[in-house]
Amino acid sequence: MIAYLKGKLVHKEPTHIVIDVGGIGYQASISFNTFSEIKDKEDIRISTYLHVREDAHILFAFATDAEKAMFLNLISVNGVGPNTAMMVLSSLAPAELKSAILREDAATLQAVKGIGGKTAQRLILELKDKLRKSQGDEPSTLTGMVNNTMRQEALTALMTLGIIRIAAEKSIDTVLRKSGNTISLEDLVKQALKNA
Repeated sequence: MIAYLKGKLVHKEPTHIVIDVGGIGYQASISFNTFSEIKDKEDIRISTYLHVREDAHILFAFATDAEKAMFLNLISVNGVGPNTAMMVLSSLAPAELKSAILREDAATLQAVKGIGGKTAQRLILELKDKLRKSQGDEPSTLTGMVNNTMRQEALTALMTLGIIRIAAEKSIDTVLRKSGNTISLEDLVKQALKNA
């Protein structure tokens, strides 16, 4: 198993990257969340998961351990393969996904392309208890969920104002990083509007 890669990021697209490790180029599939996280990096250390099929060995890469953990949780659910898991992680950040599952919010899950009603219910049923148990390991989970709600409200506001989702998300995340997560919703929207 290849646990991580450390090297030079030589090629990146929203769906995959190529990392040069000691003169060998490793191609890995990524989510849009990971693409956003690594956009400006050259030297990189990225967590990976090697999926072995009869006809192919496919490497998946993740900007954070939280995203990799969520990917592993997703593919443990019957009927959810690695490509579906990457689609979910491209649509929802790990914290958003965890929050949706814990709140039993099937509508949010079904908004992801390829996730129908039955799969959404299966994700909730099979992952809710597992994620709730791991919640004790994260003292900032409540803060993260409050933050996540504010992020979602700000995103909705910016999209209502005509800003495309990708630009809005990037702008909101930049403001949240700079503010140290101590910002009101109103200020978040105002500052994100300036950056978008």
